[in-house]
Amino acid sequence: MRPINTFILSIIAASFLCVTNAQAADIVNVYSARKEALIKPLLDEFSATTSIKVNLITGKADALLKRLQVEGSASPADVFITVDAGRLHRAKQAGVLKPVSLALLEQRIPQALRDSAGYWYGLTLRARPIIYAKQRVQLNELSTYEELASKTWAGRICLRSSQAIYNQSLVAATMDSIGAEATLNWMQGMVNNLAKPPSGGDVDQLKAVAAGVCDATIANTYYLGRLINSSKPAEQAVASNLAVFWPNQSGEGGQGRGAHFNVSGAGMTKYGKHPEQAKALLEYLASDAAQRWYADINNEYPVVAGVGISETLKGFGRYKMDPINLEILGQNNRQAVQLMDRAGWR
Repeated sequence: MRPINTFILSIIAASFLCVTNAQAADIVNVYSARKEALIKPLLDEFSATTSIKVNLITGKADALLKRLQVEGSASPADVFITVDAGRLHRAKQAGVLKPVSLALLEQRIPQALRDSAGYWYGLTLRARPIIYAKQRVQLNELSTYEELASKTWAGRICLRSSQAIYNQSLVAATMDSIGAEATLNWMQGMVNNLAKPPSGGDVDQLKAVAAGVCDATIANTYYLGRLINSSKPAEQAVASNLAVFWPNQSGEGGQGRGAHFNVSGAGMTKYGKHPEQAKALLEYLASDAAQRWYADINNEYPVVAGVGISETLKGFGRYKMDPINLEILGQNNRQAVQLMDRAGWR
């Protein structure tokens, strides 16, 4: 009987091992440059829906990219989530992502908002229009990004540093629309019109406008959305002094190209060990439910057509978006930074 018992035990052990391996494989490891509060609730819902466990590591975008490079084939990461098409392009160029063709994402996400070879997919839209002081700026003073270089705005502009990838991508898009030389002239004019040297983040620029340090800035709208919906009276007070203007809405060529938009996005890592789970996660992040969550919670615009937006976003008004293919932002990044240096944008 002993051989039979041994045989039975070996079958049970093998079965247990298969179950254990299956359970171990039912995970996905995510490196996210998005703050935990802005991604974990979605990941928790994904896990509840699919029974796929998500291991999340958050950090600064550039630090996570460097980590992926250093870890190489030993990296546990399956999915890399980061912000700005410029950074997504850097991840592609660094060789830490792999191309994947995901039919559902290709169907739901417009071609201009994803990598043509499938290295990354945009998941949310981030608008970067002009935000101005309602009490000090007349609407007839506003028209285009380029107009901020006119003498009308002398001493009235606040800008974030040229080191900010958001500004680099805005410049990269402008270059594509009006050419490098005209872009350089525009930036030089804005630098001449600065009320103070560039410093701080987008929220700092909004606070400076509200405080009367300057009259207008260029910033991502979700920062204003956070101030509007803040539980802090001081932040609500800042928001109450500000309004959004959508530039470049009419005219020919670059004048009417539309406002600058960027994305947050994600790609599958080159050495990911759980590709099927990673695909499932990316598909979930492009679902209507996930798209609505971002619109409601973080006041970002959905990449998927037909998904509703928050009341806060509705309050910013209707707009025309620059239709540029966002791959160009990464391709133009190096030259954009060089132009910013030439313009004296620090």
